[in-house]
Amino acid sequence: MLEIRPNCEMCDKDLPPEALDARICSHECTYCADCVDHVLHNVCPNCGGGLSPRPVRPAKEWRPGEHLAANPASTRRRHTRWSRDEIDAFSRQLREIPPNLR
Repeated sequence: MLEIRPNCEMCDKDLPPEALDARICSHECTYCADCVDHVLHNVCPNCGGGLSPRPVRPAKEWRPGEHLAANPASTRRRHTRWSRDEIDAFSRQLREIPPNLR
């Protein structure tokens, strides 16, 4: 089950569970769409993978036990460990390679 992290790990923007601008990699590193497009260039600074829209966990209980209240989002805020210069250099190496070929 996804953690649904509460913030962009780059700029610290709040990304509540219903946020449509949240992006995640296959390890669930979480960034806002603006940082993915303008800073990361669709390269996760941790694993080098691409970033995709994060699914939204339903707030309403359409099926028993399958909703946000029963499976709450994480409240632990995370931040990237990489400097902006390190991220820029890493992104430059990978951004021209499609995520499925990295």
